Amino acid sequence: MCSLILHGRRLVQLQKWCHSSFSVQKASSSAASDALVNTKDCRKGEIFTVSYLVLVDSLGLTRKLAESISEGKANPESVLSLLTSHGFTDSQISSIITIYPRLFLLDAKKSLAPKLKFLQSRGASSFELTEIVSKVPEILTKKGDKTLSRYYDFVKVIVEADKSSSKYEKLCHSLPVGNLENKIRNISVLRELGVPQRLLFPLLISSGGHVNGKERFGESIKKLVEMGFDPTTTKFVKALRIVQGLSEKTMEEKANLYKSLGFDDVWEIFNKYPIFLALSEKNILNSVETFQGLGFSRDEFVNMVKSFPQGIGLSAETVKKKTDFLVKKMNWPLKALVSNPEVLGYNMEKRIVPRCNVIKALMSKGLLGDTGSKLPPIGSVLKCTNQVFFKRYVIKHNDKKLVAELMTILTGDRAS
Repeated sequence: MCSLILHGRRLVQLQKWCHSSFSVQKASSSAASDALVNTKDCRKGEIFTVSYLVLVDSLGLTRKLAESISEGKANPESVLSLLTSHGFTDSQISSIITIYPRLFLLDAKKSLAPKLKFLQSRGASSFELTEIVSKVPEILTKKGDKTLSRYYDFVKVIVEADKSSSKYEKLCHSLPVGNLENKIRNISVLRELGVPQRLLFPLLISSGGHVNGKERFGESIKKLVEMGFDPTTTKFVKALRIVQGLSEKTMEEKANLYKSLGFDDVWEIFNKYPIFLALSEKNILNSVETFQGLGFSRDEFVNMVKSFPQGIGLSAETVKKKTDFLVKKMNWPLKALVSNPEVLGYNMEKRIVPRCNVIKALMSKGLLGDTGSKLPPIGSVLKCTNQVFFKRYVIKHNDKKLVAELMTILTGDRAS
């Protein structure tokens, strides 16, 4: 398996874990303020509560999970107290709830405490324990001392390997064969291939079979490397999940369906957008129907997807809403979308509508183009960066009052 490693090992910095915001409510105060929880304050008797809005808006949790935590169906105070008593810092606790908020739904006394105690009994230092659990908190959900131990040890090896790569050299040759061992062996291969920590850990704790097996896994890795996927990227892992999750027969059937629709370079598109091959036949045909229903020809649809593969995965509602706005309300021709299909992937509320409103305001004042009201190319308006758009259409004007008006339109702010 290790012979498949065609890329040199490269240390990849972990992404900066975003810090979550919490609401700390003092017993002597009737008002709660949104702030990162301070564990020292909690030890002084402050009550730990998680803001529902922060959980949903900032951390992206489902409403059901946010309600479970914030309404007290769980006991996050006891989990927080347990973590702080084991030496977890505020930053590490913030990482844990960002990475795996469901940990705060578990029973601190019956579920978490025994596992932390077991790991300490095996000789895990406080530093090692907090470092590893804060990186992969899901390991505390594993059942059985043996399984928990294996997961913990392996994560520890990966963490240490990225500090001193020599410690990892022989691991992919020395693991025994078995269910968990198979997964760990395959994760070792990915690690040697160059897949970074932040992508390895989700695969390690996943209940899916994406990194199980031996021969098929090796074939999948070989195929992806030969197709030019970069193991250090998220796209490589996405492609691996799809190739491992589909049989050869299913992949061939999907490829033939695409070819029958006019896609003669299926694998090139797959390389750009791996999910392309995971879409169901129904979703593929519905996408064709949606675009044709809006006036795009079959050839135009194919060319748009080749240029912007994500377009085939957009919902019918999204495609219709954006196309109607850009064509009917802004008067750009359908051909403008054919040439710039990526605009269908832009955020409607944050990008498309505000920028288009600025353009409409300038056109109404006769401040665009040779005639003063000429609609600029769609790419000039939507594809540029925020900074370029700002310079191109807002601050170029000498009228301060006009600039302020355009800024209000662009940002959605209301004049005070």
